Amino acid sequence: MLVDTKARIGVFSVALGAYLPQFPSLVPEFEAQYEAFKKTLPDTVEIIDGGIITTKELSQAAGDKFRAADVDLVIVQMLTYATSYNMLPAVRDLDVPVVLVNVQKLKAPDYANTDTPKWLGELYACGAVGEMVADLERAGKRHAVITGVVEGGDPYVAKEIEQWCTAAQVRRRFRDTNLAQIGRPYPGMMDLYIDETNLYHRMWVYTKQFDWEKMWAIADDITDEDAIRAKAEDILNTFEIEGGATVETVWDMAKYVVAFEQWVKDEKLGFVASHYDGFSQGVAGKLDSMLIPAFSMLIKQGTACAVEGDIKVAMAMSILKTIAGTGQLSEMYSIDFNEDICIIGHSGSGDADISQAHKPTMKIVPVFHGKTGGGYLTQFYPPVGPVTYLGITQDKDGHFKFVAAEGENQEGPIFTFGDTNMRTKFAISAREFVNRWSEAGPTHHMAAAAGRHIDTILKVAKIFNVPVDIVTR
Repeated sequence: MLVDTKARIGVFSVALGAYLPQFPSLVPEFEAQYEAFKKTLPDTVEIIDGGIITTKELSQAAGDKFRAADVDLVIVQMLTYATSYNMLPAVRDLDVPVVLVNVQKLKAPDYANTDTPKWLGELYACGAVGEMVADLERAGKRHAVITGVVEGGDPYVAKEIEQWCTAAQVRRRFRDTNLAQIGRPYPGMMDLYIDETNLYHRMWVYTKQFDWEKMWAIADDITDEDAIRAKAEDILNTFEIEGGATVETVWDMAKYVVAFEQWVKDEKLGFVASHYDGFSQGVAGKLDSMLIPAFSMLIKQGTACAVEGDIKVAMAMSILKTIAGTGQLSEMYSIDFNEDICIIGHSGSGDADISQAHKPTMKIVPVFHGKTGGGYLTQFYPPVGPVTYLGITQDKDGHFKFVAAEGENQEGPIFTFGDTNMRTKFAISAREFVNRWSEAGPTHHMAAAAGRHIDTILKVAKIFNVPVDIVTR
């Protein structure tokens, strides 16, 4: 990532304080379980440690710590029974989901040889979960429950925790990075228009406005020829360029990429939405002709770059890049009624990491269809197999909504005029998919990622407190 972020996870465990003086052996048992539990969280997150909570005072202290750290998520380890008042003060003033991890230490009891402390310490899963969810509901808190076992390992629990931590990383990325809007959306694409103040209030994304005059001059002060040459070689390694190319051929492009990378770091940009509708002459024409591959180099490094000024699809691309490792801009292209598949793709910058079936290609075209000028087009080749699509839209009151679908990319012919496109079959017919997806009211763009990721998207949505329309799985 050109701009790194790290999710902050509030973590604590709960146990009933009355048990500890009654059964002193529970203290070292619970301490060991809690330390082992924290080690199951991925090292990609920062743990804000609330400790083992057995009283409401300890819970309040943990809550103070979590608020000060601005945690993205809270995970609670249920050690044994505890009253909901052990948990609620720690999360009362937070607006993030609370994940209750109800994981029993042992797979099954040795019934004849289990006494009360062994039951409470290693076999209690866990009568307090329902109690705590009831009070989280009454407090208006979002919540989830994970039930499983420690002994022998539990892949389900590990996967759920990993997904929650990844989803929390999306929140941190939205809060800690900015969005660059260069120019304005494509004229007349009113589905793309957005209120940036509402965006900040609801999705935590702060928008920085940039004029194209500033972007034309962004590479003027780039003089480090070693850095430019290294970036030119990176471009040649990333793309297969029609007709061949050399470092000298892509020198100006590399110079702009070096400048853009520094700009992204200086402005802390996680997202870029741009559209140019001026005259493609002089320096403006030069930059316009190479923007697609230049922005593709940024996407490769984690900064989502969307064409046509679409802020909402830039966010969708960033979500998928964060949770899936790939985030490709797409839209409905065509339907092959003979094969009952949707052709889905888009012209413009894309994600080299999704181009797993073939090295990305680059070609020069005289006209960017529907846009000013001509120049370099890039085409990316997503793999055959599972694919996830994510769109972001808004209702009449400005509330955001996710629209998601999973399908299967199929082998077969694709268009070769320079645009990324995929042959996707869904669990319903192509006709019905287009109807249902369109009826969900997304913008006409969506992001694509290799693999199946709706389970994690649902967790992201719970963190952002937005609804999800699932079209197919």
